[in-house]
Amino acid sequence: MKPPATVHTCGFMLVLLWLLAVLQTNTAQKNDIDVYSLTVDSKVSSRFSHTVVTSRVVNRADTVQEATFQMELPKKAFITNFSMVIDGVTYPGNIKEKAAAQEQYSAAVAQGKSAGLVKATGRKTEQFQVSVSVAPSAKVTFELVYEELLRRHLGVYELLLKVQPQQPVKHLQMDIHIFEPQGISFLETESTFVTNELVDALTISQNATKAHILFKPALSQKQKTPKLQDTVLDGSLIIRYDVNRTHSGGSIQIENGYFVHYFAPEGLSTMPKNVVFVIDKSGSMSGRKIQQTREALIKILDDLSSKDQFNLIVFSGRAAQWKPALVPASVENVNEARSFASDIQAFGGTNINDAMQMAVQLLDSSNRDELLPSGSVSLIILLTDGDPTEGEINPARIQENVREAIGGRYNVFCLGFGFHVSYAFLEKLALDNGGLARRIYEDSDSALQLQDFYQEVANPLLTAVAFEYPSNAVDEVTRENFRLFFKGSEMVVAGKLRDQSPDVLSARVSGQTHTQNITFQTESSVAEQEEEFQSPKYIFHNFMERLWAYLTIQQLLEQSVSASDAERQALETRALNLSLRYSFVTPLTSMVVTKPEGQEQSQVAEKPAEDENRHKNVHSGHTRFRSHVIGGRQSRITGVSPAEPSLAHRRRWSAQGGVSGIPPSFGFGFHTSSKMRGLPGPPGPPHAPDFALANWEDALPTLAFSLHQPPLCLVLGMSSPGYELSCTPPHSRALLVENLRSGGYSRWGVCVAGLEGLAPGGRQVAGPAGGRACSERLLPSPRLFPDVAALTPASAPSAASNPGRATSRGVDIKIKETTTTAPDPAPIQAPSAILPLPGQSVEQLCVDFKHSRGPMNLLSDPDQGLEVTGQYEEKAAGFSWIKVTFKNPQLQVHVSPEHVVVTRNRRNSVYKWKETLFSVMPGLKMTMDKMGLLLLGGPDKVTVGLLSWDGPGEGLRVLLRDTDRFSSHVSGTLGQFYQEVLWGSPEASDDSRRTLRVHGSDYSATRELKVDYQVGPPGTEVSCWTVEL
Repeated sequence: MKPPATVHTCGFMLVLLWLLAVLQTNTAQKNDIDVYSLTVDSKVSSRFSHTVVTSRVVNRADTVQEATFQMELPKKAFITNFSMVIDGVTYPGNIKEKAAAQEQYSAAVAQGKSAGLVKATGRKTEQFQVSVSVAPSAKVTFELVYEELLRRHLGVYELLLKVQPQQPVKHLQMDIHIFEPQGISFLETESTFVTNELVDALTISQNATKAHILFKPALSQKQKTPKLQDTVLDGSLIIRYDVNRTHSGGSIQIENGYFVHYFAPEGLSTMPKNVVFVIDKSGSMSGRKIQQTREALIKILDDLSSKDQFNLIVFSGRAAQWKPALVPASVENVNEARSFASDIQAFGGTNINDAMQMAVQLLDSSNRDELLPSGSVSLIILLTDGDPTEGEINPARIQENVREAIGGRYNVFCLGFGFHVSYAFLEKLALDNGGLARRIYEDSDSALQLQDFYQEVANPLLTAVAFEYPSNAVDEVTRENFRLFFKGSEMVVAGKLRDQSPDVLSARVSGQTHTQNITFQTESSVAEQEEEFQSPKYIFHNFMERLWAYLTIQQLLEQSVSASDAERQALETRALNLSLRYSFVTPLTSMVVTKPEGQEQSQVAEKPAEDENRHKNVHSGHTRFRSHVIGGRQSRITGVSPAEPSLAHRRRWSAQGGVSGIPPSFGFGFHTSSKMRGLPGPPGPPHAPDFALANWEDALPTLAFSLHQPPLCLVLGMSSPGYELSCTPPHSRALLVENLRSGGYSRWGVCVAGLEGLAPGGRQVAGPAGGRACSERLLPSPRLFPDVAALTPASAPSAASNPGRATSRGVDIKIKETTTTAPDPAPIQAPSAILPLPGQSVEQLCVDFKHSRGPMNLLSDPDQGLEVTGQYEEKAAGFSWIKVTFKNPQLQVHVSPEHVVVTRNRRNSVYKWKETLFSVMPGLKMTMDKMGLLLLGGPDKVTVGLLSWDGPGEGLRVLLRDTDRFSSHVSGTLGQFYQEVLWGSPEASDDSRRTLRVHGSDYSATRELKVDYQVGPPGTEVSCWTVEL
């Protein structure tokens, strides 16, 4: 039985009142400090960005308040300055050697002051935060300056700017100037805070070499749209662009005695690859990690060129290879490898050393047998999520073993999955062998991260690239030799011009393609280049000198990773001196933030290291959670802390004792599989469950592992009144979830020695008097949704007091049959597609599907350059995926119930549903609002709308707008309704039925009530003509 609604309402109201109290308190505190101005000014000159963030606040309270300046900046950026102006007095940040900064830090602690290190990292950004006390009516100006060399990634440069004032701002402005002497070939913008109401606040102007992007909401806009007056803008503005290139591939730019040489030639053929994938399948990879790895590996195999050779090695405690030798990437071999990859299961330890040695031996064997094609590139790609635990476990020895075995002949690329692996170990392993390392973040898009990394290295164009300049012309040149050049990237060399350098600077770049040695010649007039960089609007003083210093420091730090101890000291000393000279906060320096006399806090800002996040999970989105631990598992509960005793008592959990009386270790055995029928028991009294937010698909199997694998007992409801009990120790999360998905069960519940699972609206399956019940809910197979997991109070009744219990291997199980109640009226459904009828201004056609349909062509219009495909699943009563492809610009949007993936130029961008998005590119606009409605269209294009509907009949939905723009060549399952359509007369007995003739086929159209989701959830009821296909 369901607990009475009044009980739920009471608990909900208590929580709601508590939340309102917290929100009101926080809002009052925040409003005392008024951020009345926030500006972001960024200048990009020849890929080098200089960004100034200025925030002005005033304390409107009658007492001293704390003002906090918080800013996220790109990880690759270097902070160059920070200052606070308080009542006309400037308090600067002083950049010092890290040891000196630590000395001042310790001195502050000794004086009784709290000294906090300012550092926090996300997936792409670092967070800078400083707080200061502000007197009543006093004003403070915060100013942060940072610089970054934009690196070309898969064909684009990306400038990322973030704003998060945490409150409405009267004056907000983001002003970006870009100057590229080579010429701007394309430019696009993307924002997570621009809405339809703020479209006019974003202006973009561009000519051949310059671009100006301005976001400035005018006061008049806010007056016309009152709700914007209290809008809190929090998100990012991303500018992506590329420059014009020639077959010579080079551009030398000169300013104030320094030069930079950009090299990215066009028109080169991809070199054949010999790739060995080394995949970790140890026990820690179980669950979603191994599932995502399999998914990514299958996609990567599909992307192999027919000219490539490959093999797979999987390892846990031992390493095993798929084939005894490298094999060509033929269709047959790729299909066989896909089958092998799909069967990879996770278990055992981690033996990285043996796996890497096996990979090197594979390449050596093929090399000895002269099976490696002439002019090919050999790559070893390692994916692991943990440190070595078997075989050779000393990281330094593994690095040395691999380096000696490879001997400079092959390139190693390392991917660290999550934060339980030493990134420093992988980085050195890669850099020692001509490659690089990447962190793969545990998230819903991990498979796409793996695919994106492979795309970076999938197309090698040149090897052994060397830059040469006249010795009498240049000095202090950065790195001049590179092992590999990949398509979509760019090589950058910078240096000083000598005093007596010639009027024309020439350069020679040599390299090897797969067929020949090749040389590129480039030259540049010093006088002409100096004149080009004279516009103060688009450049900042001595920018090329700072670019040279930035690049030099980055390369010195990279070289120090794989250098000997003596060499490392010399490299770091030079990098430190440059950091201090040019005021860069780098891993070798810190910035001491000075404050007015008497302030409580003195802070030090440092450059975070990648491994500082080890054993942490970094949330990649914008939402911030405070976390506490429940029974050894982190639960994301906003605004709740274990230190709050009232909530701890209310939720009945203990940080020491685990979950509600469940000991940290159960200590009893279990069967591999045991099933029994549920025993009837008396109904229990209604009770409002205590609850904590969780995702059951992640939580159930993890709980079994974290509690030392007790039997996990699932109540599996069939269509009959009885319930079947299945107690199974899950050997992997993926297996358990797959069993639920494919078992055909209509309901599920869970009991683990006092732990119960509860879904919103679930019914009790069992509940002896005075006890707790397992709960059940409809399982919308095959899709699984985030639900609410309940925690049982510590005071659970004993088995003796509950005759309706069954006991299995020490686990008490409560099962009862339920009574059948009259079903609720079927809710009005949202159609699979909503189509405006041709020639009609109001009428629309609602389209549903009767049966599962494999990948089908929903819509195709060659004149529009538009194609929409999708797959409909009858069991899920919706689309499992929909893909929209545009030819101009070349772009693909693939949506699933989980997220949206936009692919352009082999580059994937992932967005979560209901994440505000506003993206503008030549010929196309893409928007998504907080309701989750994604719209794709352009000035002359049909608009395609996509939605992950979470109302009745939840699933993916599609809609069309501006259908008068279809050409006469439109076709497809939905496109056919925009050809010649003939309507029959209403039936005499029922005017709500008509016949619709399309291309000689007759469809029965019925007038029905449907949910119109075109304005987003919850939608509105409309009457429309409905067709089932």
